[in-house]
Amino acid sequence: MTENDKYRADNPFFNWAKPYFDFVGRGKIYSLVYVIMALCNLLLPLIVIFWVIESGMLQYAGTGAVIAFMFALLVIAFASWIGFQLWWNRKSAVKRFESADLIATPVISDLLQTFGEWLGTMLGILGVGVGIIITILLWDVSKYTAELMMFGVGGFFNFGPAMIIGGPVAGFITIVFFRFIAEQIRIIAAIANNTREIARNLRK
Repeated sequence: MTENDKYRADNPFFNWAKPYFDFVGRGKIYSLVYVIMALCNLLLPLIVIFWVIESGMLQYAGTGAVIAFMFALLVIAFASWIGFQLWWNRKSAVKRFESADLIATPVISDLLQTFGEWLGTMLGILGVGVGIIITILLWDVSKYTAELMMFGVGGFFNFGPAMIIGGPVAGFITIVFFRFIAEQIRIIAAIANNTREIARNLRK
């Protein structure tokens, strides 16, 4: 270390931002994405309540629709809590990559996988939960909606049961798709790491 470098290292004027640089350099900043997504899940039920109240939908809805909304809100709250736990538990995944040569690539891969698992889980829970509520409490509305969407064949395929079946199926496909993309990114990172390791061994 030169005298000039030693001066800069000891001078607070040049070092006051060092904690931030260390935070970014070690990759811990990526854990903020997991924390933000976890907190967004906690806020989701509140956002839904605010949106419904602001839209004035409940003012014109019947008693059945209001009761259905209250039960649906419980389902949304449950799904949001599961989503919160998923993102909060996965934030520790960043620690596995801090010592690696490549940080961003495996982290992006893990983020994609986690996002796919979150989205698939939400689709499954909301599809089944809300679908059951619609089928039980809003059967006539569900049937009428299906008739509009399916060009008059709502008698054979109504909206509620479609959500019960389609939600888990769509959730499963979503999880598999995002995991596939995440694994392809991991393969690229593994090839890069192995190539670098081979190059180091050849130098020796």
